Amino acid sequence: MNFKEYTSEFSYNWKLAAPVMLGMLGHTFVSFVDNIMVGQLGTAELAAVSLGNSFMFIAMSLGIGFSTAITPLIAEADSSNNFDKAKSTFKHGLFLCISMGVLMFLGVYFSKPLLYFMKQPTEVVDLAIPYLDLVAFSLIPMIIFQGFKQFSDGMSMTKYPMYATLLANVSNVLLNYVLIFGKFGFPAMGIVGAAYGTLLSRFIMVIYLWWLLTKNERSKKLVTNIKLFVLDSLMLRKIINLGAPSAMQMFFEVAIFTAAIWLSGLLGKNPQAANQIALNLSSMTFMVAMGLGVTSMIRVGNQKGLQKYNELRRIAFSIFLLGTILAVGFCFLFFALHEYLPHLYIDSNDVENYADNMEVLKLASNLLIAAAFFQISDSIQVMVLGALRGLQDVKIPTIITFISYWIIGFPISFYFGKESMYGSFGIWLGLLAGLTTASILLYLRFNYLTLKLINNNELT
Repeated sequence: MNFKEYTSEFSYNWKLAAPVMLGMLGHTFVSFVDNIMVGQLGTAELAAVSLGNSFMFIAMSLGIGFSTAITPLIAEADSSNNFDKAKSTFKHGLFLCISMGVLMFLGVYFSKPLLYFMKQPTEVVDLAIPYLDLVAFSLIPMIIFQGFKQFSDGMSMTKYPMYATLLANVSNVLLNYVLIFGKFGFPAMGIVGAAYGTLLSRFIMVIYLWWLLTKNERSKKLVTNIKLFVLDSLMLRKIINLGAPSAMQMFFEVAIFTAAIWLSGLLGKNPQAANQIALNLSSMTFMVAMGLGVTSMIRVGNQKGLQKYNELRRIAFSIFLLGTILAVGFCFLFFALHEYLPHLYIDSNDVENYADNMEVLKLASNLLIAAAFFQISDSIQVMVLGALRGLQDVKIPTIITFISYWIIGFPISFYFGKESMYGSFGIWLGLLAGLTTASILLYLRFNYLTLKLINNNELT
């Protein structure tokens, strides 16, 4: 194996992926800031944000997963200079994202009563309900933003979503500071203030990204003068056929992490708060892999449009190699700092909540050991899944993700996550098993498909 033919792509891959990573990290950083600021209020408040966001994660996974159908279609149209196809894909994708945003908001809003039937701590549920009302509404601008973002990524213009996300983060930090703690004459709103900060910053994000795209010559003609309600049923069906399985893939993965939140809630508010800390930290490193997953989707989509299948395979493996190297680095980082990172979220000097805080720190520290080891499998599965989306192969990967997370991962989490077994750590053993299974099976699928494409191309 000549490593240089793979490492030679690192520079371009990184150039394309870095803005996506920063944009993805920006989404997670909103949650990170919310968790740190809310964590200063107490462990019950931190657990409430965790519980409220568990509903949000499910809705977001469906909306974001659905929107990923836009990127490979745009990338294929862009590489073949098909203006009409690109504009049609964006228009129909945006229409579906708006519809999904409204649908997800209504779904979360009317499912709130379920919180009372999930055997979660009562004080946590009471705090989570008003938080969830506002954050649920923010799903509408969030998923609309995803429509613009996936279009921009497909055009290889990955910096614009990054700029919009960074602006949203600055806005969120300032709004949180003012509204959570009651600064500059505003009342102290606690976790409801965090919800307002998230809602307003997401509206800022989508408006700014649209404005940036209208200022660029390449994208201006594609995102303006759109007759949003003049629709082609064939294009709608094409996006739905790609988007629905992609949404389910993301749903199956996010849902098992959400199940981990609920299972940890059965153990009490402190295990739930500890789970939220470990989940938030590991999701930040996951966004780096997610950025490379988007890069593999873009580049594989481009090469598919050009029908250069040997190049497609080489480029994809170069992305997998880069991501694995980074994942190994994160694995060592988490393992080395597992006792220190949870302190970012908890006020160790809080005398009133000292006992709770110490228990949360200890539990979160143990969970980060499990999180360290699944960095590698988590990174591989999301990169390979991105490459498969670039090939527009979505149905078999959907079955693979369901088997990995719900036939293998969840039963392990449920059995070993009981208080009589390993508790929170047992829950995360299930996550590790599911992610590892997914990474292996998805890789085998990609390897099979690309070799088949190359062989068929050589025969013709």
